Amino acid sequence: MFYGSGDIMINITKMNNQPILLNNDLIETIEETPDTVITLTTGKKLIVKESVDDILEKIIAFRIQINQMQY
Repeated sequence: MFYGSGDIMINITKMNNQPILLNNDLIETIEETPDTVITLTTGKKLIVKESVDDILEKIIAFRIQINQMQY
């Protein structure tokens, strides 16, 4: 989803079912331990319901959408 200039966000769900928008440019690592843990460049960690594959699909789909909007 595109929310404005410079906003690069994907929808994910925290373990308490709270949906959040995450700036995927801030993602440093994603791992399954077995929960999916996202580590941000700020050092903050998020535990989310989506699998690593689901998050990667969201990032790829978003970037494709943004690239198509630029042309």
